[in-house]
Amino acid sequence: MNVTKEVIQDLLPLYLSGEASPATRSLVEEFLQQDPELAQRVRLAGSIDKALPSALRPELELRTLHRTRGLLALLRWLFGFGMFFTAIALGAEMNIANGHLTHFRFLIQEYPVPFGVCLALGLICWAAYFSIRRRLRITVFRL
Repeated sequence: MNVTKEVIQDLLPLYLSGEASPATRSLVEEFLQQDPELAQRVRLAGSIDKALPSALRPELELRTLHRTRGLLALLRWLFGFGMFFTAIALGAEMNIANGHLTHFRFLIQEYPVPFGVCLALGLICWAAYFSIRRRLRITVFRL
């Protein structure tokens, strides 16, 4: 059977976690004997996995899940409010006569306080949105 390197790389997470079947383990090990560069990278990844702490306690996992769900819900609300306040702040008035734009102005020029407040609220929502979004990013290691 001809197994490509990509197939073996797809199987490596199962192999490294110890969840692979005996047949899969032997297939990966045979391939690693033929490819010393990949074998070295797998040994390195295996030593990194052993240095990482073991699985979290179930109550800590549940608390982390609830916290992440809450942050994702807050992210959705901040996105919505950011769009809403930005759209209001950028409200404009325009007149079109005979197919031509005759007059255009942003309403913030006429009513600076209410539209300025909306613009400030929009900027606050966007800043909070991107801050939380950055906190929720994770780095994935690829072999």
